[in-house]
Amino acid sequence: MFGYTAFRGEQQAIVEHVALGGDALVLMPTGGGKSLCYQIPALLRSGVGIVVSPLIALMQDQVDALRQLGVKTAFLNSSMTADAAREVQGRLLRGEFDLLYVAPERLLMPSFLSLLEQVQEDSGLALFAIDEAHCVSQWGHDFRPEYRALTVLHERFPTVPRIALTATADTPTRGEIVERLALEQARQFVSSFDRPNIRYRVTQKNNARLQLQSFLEAEHPNDAGIVYCLSRKKVEEAAGWLKEQGWDALPYHAGLDSATRSANQNRFLREEGVVMVATVAFGMGIDKPNVRFVAHLDLPKSMEGYYQETGRAGRDGLPANAWLAYGLGDVVSMRQMIDSGDAPEERKRLERQKLDALLGYCESTACRHQTVLRYFGEEHPGNCSECDNCLEPVDTWDATQAAQMALSCVYRTGQRFGAGHLSDVLIGKATERVEKFNHQRLSTFGIGKELSAAQWSSVYRQLVASGLLESDIEAYGGLKLTEAARPILRGEQSVWLRRDADPIKRKVQRAERTAKAREPFAGANDDHLWLALKAKRMELAREQGVPPYVIFHDSTLLEILNHRPATLEEMAQVSGVGQAKLARYGDAFLGVLRDVAH
Repeated sequence: MFGYTAFRGEQQAIVEHVALGGDALVLMPTGGGKSLCYQIPALLRSGVGIVVSPLIALMQDQVDALRQLGVKTAFLNSSMTADAAREVQGRLLRGEFDLLYVAPERLLMPSFLSLLEQVQEDSGLALFAIDEAHCVSQWGHDFRPEYRALTVLHERFPTVPRIALTATADTPTRGEIVERLALEQARQFVSSFDRPNIRYRVTQKNNARLQLQSFLEAEHPNDAGIVYCLSRKKVEEAAGWLKEQGWDALPYHAGLDSATRSANQNRFLREEGVVMVATVAFGMGIDKPNVRFVAHLDLPKSMEGYYQETGRAGRDGLPANAWLAYGLGDVVSMRQMIDSGDAPEERKRLERQKLDALLGYCESTACRHQTVLRYFGEEHPGNCSECDNCLEPVDTWDATQAAQMALSCVYRTGQRFGAGHLSDVLIGKATERVEKFNHQRLSTFGIGKELSAAQWSSVYRQLVASGLLESDIEAYGGLKLTEAARPILRGEQSVWLRRDADPIKRKVQRAERTAKAREPFAGANDDHLWLALKAKRMELAREQGVPPYVIFHDSTLLEILNHRPATLEEMAQVSGVGQAKLARYGDAFLGVLRDVAH
């Protein structure tokens, strides 16, 4: 049905567990194949699978894609007329669906819960899938209060298996999902959160717009991508500027009216090569698999935000880029936003700590993939060869002595103070707080006068990013030593830290040299057959009113281009060509292959 010959990662174990009636919590990165984990068990089990999703755009996409495969499916949400909703509910009662996507607000209506009880009695409920399960977390930026009421599913339908899915990786959120959704007995499947197909690149700002233009011209002249900005005003300005430079760029933020937002989102999904310039309001539930780059013109708010936003690139598994430009102004702006907010002080400390972790990532000389995974409690086996630090090693300095001073200061102040206070002690600044704790009497007071407070802050951020120090949330973000710091303090191991980054021009030139070898469509964009295959896909998509990737992903088209099947039997061997799509589109694409060959 789906056209794949094998499962990926833990998909098979999850499918088998849920198909046999077990509950599951699935943590899998964006693009890892979460949907199959509930779609296949719903088809294998008798009755209808109910999928709870907060995302209207994603529901429409998923339903369009499943109908292409011959799956009987529909959705119920606030975008429908009352008549359309009644028709879907009637078909649900008659047992006509394999899968039904439902918004949480609709699901929790007493009348709909009663309807589900009737369905269970008549034709059966196969399972409940709770997508974007991190929406239960009040600390997350996607918090939806109605998600907390979803325990009603377990209470009213105790024999129906539940599968909760999320791409949010951190341990506290995982614990909150288990507690809030009563999934204590569920089996947990935690995949690696590494996205090896994404090349991470970080550069210091030096006219960010021109830097972005150089990056796009060098590596993504015809590609779809997302450019994130911090404010609505900056989104409008950057989108307008890119349009003036000849890019097909559109703005997206919460200040636009819903019709404009919807029209811009549809153009991004259904056309090739559109660049969406957006605030973080854009992205959750965007299922477009061939987003080839995500660029940040401003610093994101946290490592979690950065991971989620960059994860929207390369969902099809083909190479993609995550490009970030940051500067001191970003840091000041972000700190001001945190400090002037209405959040309680405990939350502000947590947000400052998250910001420092992200700055440490930006300044680190280590492999970017290693640093991202370490933040989420996962180890990476070695250098990735897919980030700027691995491909273009930065200028470094022997910071062994500075690291020993920094670590010693953490130890002597009791492992409960943040980088700002520690920097004051090292440069010998007798602030009110330093004197309050008598830290002017410590042996580390004033021993680091050769470095400025800003340089010491950078040292501390890099020591956190490299795993020698960690922030203690219970001590309000105070820094404490890890086991890895021991050999540094004993003088058994040296430490090298990053100097200021090279000018952007040199980096772009290097990127240009490496981009060609990595480009999955190397030469394809000049290939008449590739262009003809894409044109046929676009023609079919427009006829049916669906995004082109719903017909075939780029990875499937690329396989058709490379293998050039001559018969329907050969076409059936292409990954992503299931029986329904073979029947609907096989002859059309074989026709393209024949026409171009002649």
